[in-house]
Amino acid sequence: MSDGEQGGEVRGWLRSIEVFSGPLPEFAPEQAPEDPVRLFLSWLSDAVADGLRDPHAMTLSTVDEAGDPDARVLILKGVSGAGWQFAGHGFSPKGRRPAVHPRAALTFYWPEHGRQVRLRGHVTPGSARENAEDFLARSATARAEALLARQSQYLVDTAERDQALEKALAAVGQEPSLVDSAWTLYTLSPGEVEFWQAANTRVHTRLRYERSRNGWERFLLWS
Repeated sequence: MSDGEQGGEVRGWLRSIEVFSGPLPEFAPEQAPEDPVRLFLSWLSDAVADGLRDPHAMTLSTVDEAGDPDARVLILKGVSGAGWQFAGHGFSPKGRRPAVHPRAALTFYWPEHGRQVRLRGHVTPGSARENAEDFLARSATARAEALLARQSQYLVDTAERDQALEKALAAVGQEPSLVDSAWTLYTLSPGEVEFWQAANTRVHTRLRYERSRNGWERFLLWS
């Protein structure tokens, strides 16, 4: 089979996968609150109430020193009027990149509801107290892994990793208040937040909040 034939088969297979086949929630953008945080928490609550898996998972998108894009899935740590929060080690790629380019994007997707929320904005690191509180709220194993400060580095010997992790776990056990000073709680303060609601008709609804001097403005977008 040639590459062209295989590509054609894959395209046909992908097109045959059904999407948005079940009942979807209604969304009346004219009734949306003035603050995007309220609408986001409402959609997140709907996802939790309906038992959607990992409803607080999100994709963080950044660019590296060369301007190349990168993305990974994280867990939302908090949301308020100040912004949406995520955490990571300052020596990891997701920590180094906001230090160079302090702008990022977040994407939430709840496929069973046919809903997306997309945000773009400025990223700021938390205070030492905020960072420490987030670090200490993690499990013992997660804290021990962070203390290794080896995330995304090449792993040559798994036995070496296991030994290092065992040592770090022992340190956490001996000193439960031990904090990695490089651990950081980041806040993304969005300049725009878009809510996307799928429809079985494929006439989807998009509502964008844009920050202005006077607060938030709302705009409908073509789907």
